Amino acid sequence: MIRLKGLDLLALGFMTFALFLGAGNIIFPPSAGLAAGHSLWLAALGFLLTGVGLPLLTVVALARVGGGMDRLTAPLGRGAGTLLAVAVYLAIGPLFATPRTAVVSFEMGVAPFTGNAAIPLFVYTVLFFAATLFLAINPGQLVNRVGKFITPVLLAALLVLGGAAVFAPAGDIGTTAESYRNGPLLKGFLEGYLTMDTLGALVFGIVIATAIRDRGVSEPALVTRYSMIAGAIAALGLSLVYLALFYLGATSQGIAGEAQNGVQILTTYVQHTFGTTGSLLLAVVITLACLTTAVGLTTACGEFFSGLMPVGYRTVAVVFTLFSLLVANQGLIQLISVSVPVLVGLYPLAIMLVALSLLDRCWVSPSRVFIPVMAVTLVFGVADGMSAAGFTDLVPVLFTRLPLAAQSMGWLVPVLVTLAIAFAVDRLLGQRRLAS
Repeated sequence: MIRLKGLDLLALGFMTFALFLGAGNIIFPPSAGLAAGHSLWLAALGFLLTGVGLPLLTVVALARVGGGMDRLTAPLGRGAGTLLAVAVYLAIGPLFATPRTAVVSFEMGVAPFTGNAAIPLFVYTVLFFAATLFLAINPGQLVNRVGKFITPVLLAALLVLGGAAVFAPAGDIGTTAESYRNGPLLKGFLEGYLTMDTLGALVFGIVIATAIRDRGVSEPALVTRYSMIAGAIAALGLSLVYLALFYLGATSQGIAGEAQNGVQILTTYVQHTFGTTGSLLLAVVITLACLTTAVGLTTACGEFFSGLMPVGYRTVAVVFTLFSLLVANQGLIQLISVSVPVLVGLYPLAIMLVALSLLDRCWVSPSRVFIPVMAVTLVFGVADGMSAAGFTDLVPVLFTRLPLAAQSMGWLVPVLVTLAIAFAVDRLLGQRRLAS
């Protein structure tokens, strides 16, 4: 029986950290910290629950079932499982995550010199996605080499940035915005959705488990254990990054109080602390990191949809890249505003899917529990998403009066009640079956 050594586990942990570290992990903590102000630590705790805790649990859940999303969604049936997988891949692919990599790198690297005009954004995104498509269609060893170069450089840049945020803050912790005054923990929890890391973990979890098996580890218990260790290393790294960036945002109200997103906060802080040279270096590193992320997401989506439909991988990659180009040119603020309602509706499904999978030993027949719980989660999650999008007139009044409905968490109580009922029915039917 082959076991991994300490250095192998550390390398696995860094690989997992690199998989998750993308544009959203860098731009959302500063903006949340800026708004949280004196409620910084409660908001950061909520953010860590969804930005770190849920992805870690997802990695563990996938390792336990020994496969990808198809294994997790098996109790739902093939049709429902496929629909959920399609929604997840579209969200982390051409709808939100992939376009966001281009817009973030533009706003951090080019916009400070050209402004946020439409023409510079279009020219940049054309070049960005041309490079993405080239690397996604002809990856060879180039992507691996770039990834090996970018990850340590990005880690070094984040270490310098985090150290500066802690030891050379731009000012004192600012005031708390209206949105964070009531329930900063829950607000931070919802902000963690925007990283999309839980959805990404549904795709990357199988990559981690496969990497462990490729090293000769075949024992399922060891695969699960090593996945947990790798996830814990990545979780620790992400937590440190998030906390430093939260503090950076909270202490930057004096210099970036009018900033509209995390990119503007970061560029303002780096310019203030390190000058133009520091801004240029950070812009280059973030741009290359976003490019490798875009290549990875495009490749993953291409492989998934080419296996799902009678369409070649290259065709899917081209279509999705062109669609990402169109979405990216809507701008970062518009992209975030559109993604929030979708993520509010989609994240509860991911949360419950992982939770039910981790508790699989509690179910006599998983389908009897999964199907009703996920169905109720879908209904109330969609209602919360519609409310977040501003379509409150279309949401039944009863839904808006549920506990936590105003915080886009109205799904929680109905789902927990459904889970309790499904658990009782599952146990009762299971006992009757044994008796018969």
